[in-house]
Amino acid sequence: MAKRAERIASACIASTLLAVACGDSSQVSGTDTAPTSTAPTGLTLDPTAGTTATATTDPGTTGDPTDTTTTSSTTVTPPTSTTSITDPTATDPSTSTTEPCIGLECQIDPCGGDPNKTTVSGIVFAPEGTLPLYNITVYVPAAPLDPVVEGVTCDTCGDGLPGDPIVATLTNTRGEFTLAGVPAGQNIPLVVSVGKWRREVVLPEVVACSDNLAPYDLTRLPKNQSEGHIPKIAMVTGGADPLECLLRKIGIEDGEFTPEAGSGRVNLFEGQGGADRFSDDLNRGADFSGASTLWGSLDTYKQYDMVLMACEGGQNGGAKSNAMRQNLVDYAGLGGRIFLSHWHNIWIEDGPDPWPSTADFVSEPDLPNPVTGKIDTTFPKGLALADWMLHVGGSDVHGEMQIKEAQYTVDSVNAMTSTRWVYTDSPENTVQYFTFNAPVGVPSEQQCGRVVDSDIHVSSGDQIGEPFPSGCETQGLTPQEKALVFMFFELSACLIPDDEDPIPG
Repeated sequence: MAKRAERIASACIASTLLAVACGDSSQVSGTDTAPTSTAPTGLTLDPTAGTTATATTDPGTTGDPTDTTTTSSTTVTPPTSTTSITDPTATDPSTSTTEPCIGLECQIDPCGGDPNKTTVSGIVFAPEGTLPLYNITVYVPAAPLDPVVEGVTCDTCGDGLPGDPIVATLTNTRGEFTLAGVPAGQNIPLVVSVGKWRREVVLPEVVACSDNLAPYDLTRLPKNQSEGHIPKIAMVTGGADPLECLLRKIGIEDGEFTPEAGSGRVNLFEGQGGADRFSDDLNRGADFSGASTLWGSLDTYKQYDMVLMACEGGQNGGAKSNAMRQNLVDYAGLGGRIFLSHWHNIWIEDGPDPWPSTADFVSEPDLPNPVTGKIDTTFPKGLALADWMLHVGGSDVHGEMQIKEAQYTVDSVNAMTSTRWVYTDSPENTVQYFTFNAPVGVPSEQQCGRVVDSDIHVSSGDQIGEPFPSGCETQGLTPQEKALVFMFFELSACLIPDDEDPIPG
């Protein structure tokens, strides 16, 4: 990881006239562009400002975006000409050096010796367009992007970024980003990505040696495949937690929910007591396949980047054979990302070794409703969760959140394998969210997958067992739903040990 961090630092921070390219090429989708407009000379994070802005004294202030203009799809081919740029630090013409530039690199303006004066800033939002997101990679590619690899893959932060980036960065806990040393001119490509979420857009114009504000509607993640790439997700419904409704709330369009044979990116499977079919006006009311169709085949699992399982109201161990449990373990080891709600803890507690060793499981009465949850801020992303929750209104007090219908099935986690994210210390000491990377027990550089276990029914309020999406009735996000949104996109991100700061990837 140290070598990876050094490479990102040297590749993505402009220290000469040119920003050095970083990454490889491995992943594509449609490219969006906005109507041409005059780029700003200063920065403001007021989303009502459209595509231009002026400087403010508080660039950290944010609001909900109002620009929802539909954008068209365009393919960008970087310039192919090459030139040479003289090193401005050389005082003797006979000893001055030149470095060749290619394509967009040639459009980096020296700005009087400080090319970092050309910046692009903005905020990355969830697909629904108003919720800012943390730890999203934003970069300017120098080359076309290869298609995203379909099916489960081992996505670690050491794999590099596709498109030979000129400059790259991550969003902070307010969803904000700033890229310095950006090529100037018209139709500058910009990529917004996390894991297999990816959207490539075109900035109409970047003004040299100025602060430029990216239009907000271009810097949200895609809500459908025409806007970009969405991970392939398997969602198992359950009789105690209509978790499928949360995927709609984050902005995934209904057309992306289809049977397995359909072209949508989300496939629903019937779990015990959960929804078992689509509404009549979606996919002609088609029935869901049973959860055993997913659980019983590693090859079926391998078609998906993520698997989410809503609480069924009980462990229902008889429906989950030893072979099925091994399939899930094997899937995680290949790079699968898994979210388990409440009683789906059986996959861990009674799963193949060494999964049961990741936490101390119990079966105690439910906690008071509601109860105050604490966010563990002792590691970088835990602190980021606390900051983000305060910013998005999920917390009134830093590091705390209100939890409804909290359960009590985890006493503690194994610090050698797992990370505690949310817990309670009154009236009981419990763990409400924890994660571990897979395969369990191998060196971190050999781990590919990730598992989230939650003792929280995150989507309480929507109707259980109703045809999808007719049972999805609530509006807005509760504090515990906001926490899950954070965990959902964190689950999507490239894999890195929890005690390390995230890097673009």
